[in-house]
Amino acid sequence: MVSILSFWHAMDWRTEGIRVVAPVKWRRFEGLVSAFWEAESQSGAKGYYLADDPRIMIFFSDVSSRISISNRDGEMAQHSRPMTRAIYVPAGVPMWTTSKTTHRFSHLNLHMHKDRVMRFLSPSIGASAALSALRQPVEIQDLGAIETLAGLLVDEIATPSRHSVYAESLVGSIVSGLLEIPEDDGRTANGRLTQAQINRLQARIEAEGDCRLTIAEMAETVGLSESWFANVFKQTTGKTPLQWQLGRRIDRAKQLLLESELSVAEIAVQLGFSDQAHLTKTFRQIAGDTPAAWRRVRQSR
Repeated sequence: MVSILSFWHAMDWRTEGIRVVAPVKWRRFEGLVSAFWEAESQSGAKGYYLADDPRIMIFFSDVSSRISISNRDGEMAQHSRPMTRAIYVPAGVPMWTTSKTTHRFSHLNLHMHKDRVMRFLSPSIGASAALSALRQPVEIQDLGAIETLAGLLVDEIATPSRHSVYAESLVGSIVSGLLEIPEDDGRTANGRLTQAQINRLQARIEAEGDCRLTIAEMAETVGLSESWFANVFKQTTGKTPLQWQLGRRIDRAKQLLLESELSVAEIAVQLGFSDQAHLTKTFRQIAGDTPAAWRRVRQSR
């Protein structure tokens, strides 16, 4: 087994249609390797990645409409989801990607020795909670302060100006801000869903064509029992799981009304409503207008 001191990440990866457009900037620390990539991806480009160690990817632009990812080989069409701005991939979890359009992108890769992360987290949250966090994948779209931290780290990688402890502390802040770190009860923070759990649930439901999941599937997505999930969801969001999910379906209906030529009846079928009348009634209750009227107003602007 590779020690922390001699750590260098090991990854099996293959790409088609992706090329690097600038020299890779990287730095190696104790148990950490940080690399900043700038690349161009062709439409239809593909990638496969499998690392022996946990890793983080942070994109410096929104690629959710351009890159799809899946953790199942050969099932991109059925089980893909949009690539978010930041993802944490546990050790041994494979990832396949495909590009929908030609585009340029840049991202920061953080490859980490598991024991290095455990040594960082365990004094504060305990070994059990740290190990649980390491095993839980995370995908978030809204970076907040993580983007600032990543930018500072890239600057330090490109032009080292301080002791390595500075860059290592930035990595530590990114890790603690991104990983889903449980509270003492190991379930949720103060009886509420964590932001990472909400982000994971949003990503899962957006990957479904009709934006529908059962309560059991929603609970499984965030790693909770069905009964506990039902108890904390409304406290977190102010809505029941089904009310929240219905709102997401109406958001999806709005997107289809604006971006497609589908009729209201066709959208109703796609989103799992019983008929056009059912969608129209629900849409009016939530959006304050019928789908047809809502579409006309926005297309006339």
